[in-house]
Amino acid sequence: MNNANDSQSETEQALSEFLSIVQRLRSPGGCPWDARQTPHTLKTYVLEEAYELIEALDSQDPAHIREELGDLLLHLVFLSDIYRERGAFTFTDVIKGITAKMIHRHPHVFGNAKADSLEDLYRIWYQAKAQEGKTTPTGSLAQVSPALPALTQAQRLGEAASRLGFDWPDIQGALQKVEEEWQEFRQALATATGPAQEEELGDLLFALVNVARFLHIDSEGALRRTLYKFIKRFHVVERTLAKQGKTPETATLEEMDAIWETAKNRSRSPE
Repeated sequence: MNNANDSQSETEQALSEFLSIVQRLRSPGGCPWDARQTPHTLKTYVLEEAYELIEALDSQDPAHIREELGDLLLHLVFLSDIYRERGAFTFTDVIKGITAKMIHRHPHVFGNAKADSLEDLYRIWYQAKAQEGKTTPTGSLAQVSPALPALTQAQRLGEAASRLGFDWPDIQGALQKVEEEWQEFRQALATATGPAQEEELGDLLFALVNVARFLHIDSEGALRRTLYKFIKRFHVVERTLAKQGKTPETATLEEMDAIWETAKNRSRSPE
């Protein structure tokens, strides 16, 4: 078994080789496609790789997760190398920067601060951010990035407001808000126009995300798992219909619904 020094040396060697490969791809005589890439053109790929990593994490398949981690790492190194070429910073600077940040934001681990509760951890984290000049005059909620997926952004906004004391004392308040928003949405469906219906639907979704927050459920992950379940069950519907010589276009809704319910009951049955 390798000792810690051997493992560190192997990691350093692997990272050095990888950096060299990326630099060669972008250098004269390398890959024309890689050489043309810019931070702007890579944004979409970074986002795609991040979502593919999330999908891999949901699969709980170590081999798949390892592969997707590598794909995301490629784009992080790629972007860093572009900025190295511009004389802005290097990948080493990126590593040093995040190392220093983690040490600074964890004084309860690397210093003398005490953290006896989750609230203490939040307080320490945001005090450290304030010392770094990361606070903003535009309001306490501005720390939540608008680039996040809507469900994730909603959950982070709820968490930020809660830390400021703007929250229900328990989940019952959140559940009552869902009921209130549901009734307002139903009323909008009956009496209002499209824009008002959209607004009320948004309010209802936000209320449901707050319930998820009280239950410590990641609303984005919960919806993603439901989508996966929907796709899986619909594939069962398609395969079953194919065995009958039918397609979803030629089958009746009643036929598809019966197959769906069978697939649903099977998935709930114990092994």
